[in-house]
Amino acid sequence: MTDRFQFSLNATDGKARTGVISTPKGDIRTPAFMPVGTAATVKAMMPESVAATGADILLGNTYHLMLRPTAERIANLGGLHKFMNWSKPILTDSGGFQVMSLADLRKLTEKGVTFRSHIDGSKHELTPERSMEIQRLLGSDIVMCFDECPALPADYDRIAESMRLSMRWAERSRDAFGDRPGYALFGIMQGGLERDLREESANALQEIGFEGYAIGGLAVGEGQAAMFDCLDYAPDMLPIEKPRYLMGVGKPDDIVGAVKRGIDMMDCVLPSRSGRTGQAWTRRGQVNIKNARHTDDPRPLDENCSCPACSNYSRAYLNHVFRSQEMISGMLLTWHNLHYYQDLMAGMRNAIAAGTFAEWEKNFHEMRALGDIEPL
Repeated sequence: MTDRFQFSLNATDGKARTGVISTPKGDIRTPAFMPVGTAATVKAMMPESVAATGADILLGNTYHLMLRPTAERIANLGGLHKFMNWSKPILTDSGGFQVMSLADLRKLTEKGVTFRSHIDGSKHELTPERSMEIQRLLGSDIVMCFDECPALPADYDRIAESMRLSMRWAERSRDAFGDRPGYALFGIMQGGLERDLREESANALQEIGFEGYAIGGLAVGEGQAAMFDCLDYAPDMLPIEKPRYLMGVGKPDDIVGAVKRGIDMMDCVLPSRSGRTGQAWTRRGQVNIKNARHTDDPRPLDENCSCPACSNYSRAYLNHVFRSQEMISGMLLTWHNLHYYQDLMAGMRNAIAAGTFAEWEKNFHEMRALGDIEPL
């Protein structure tokens, strides 16, 4: 344990990195995948179950928590960690992405964004200063700057205007965050798929100075090839000694490709959302448990997985409870998916430390190319 926020880079293999982010709430092993607890819960999971998968940190959502139950109420009840029974680190996003997705329900100005709640239509204002206040009330260990993220594709001038507004908001976020030992504020690089705008954004953020840096504005419709093209250079524009967080990514092959290009942290709703819709992620790719071929299959989802779904239940059972719309279906499949994602991260950390990441990556892609095992 430490009373400070610090990042130790322990090993590199090519651009891939492994290290430890130390916080007063515990260590975060990198590369790290953060399960998403949007409304102070990872859907279908108990907090201790999430920890059992190997997760060191969760992500909470400023937009949803400010609306319900409100940041002030959570603060009065002892903060987000106590409220949701999670003692490890928590990162909260700024609310900007969710507000921007409201489209017709929002109005954007230099000051910030006014918007109507998707819950009850009530009017709210979110500014860099208010976003910092909400995240402080929640007690977030890692706080994200308030930014604007235009959906892609967008024209150059729109992306440039948005990025420069985000940089002005980043400076205001830094001022509002203040001096908080043990807590961290991350700046968010924007710039779409434009290399010069990404460089301008990276330079502006470093001039302000942050404890970590995120790459935003990707995984918003541009496709994997374009995302990887951007990641071939964007992480290199950020300080080596600070953690790099790719926001909202993603599928397993997205994550592996991002780590290969120098990313340390990722988050995505995919493993939990997939679990609730009957989709399981395995070493051999994705399995649709509702398919009829699983109805009489006594085997586990993955014979090499130690999660409860694979250790204690057959494909036939998982198929049955999903078709019967039993809650245990989403619980077991979500647990499996989160376990798989954490195993994926542990495998990469070990390979980077051993200098065998290229071999590990080759095996990862070969296994996925085989596809799901054939039915009996």
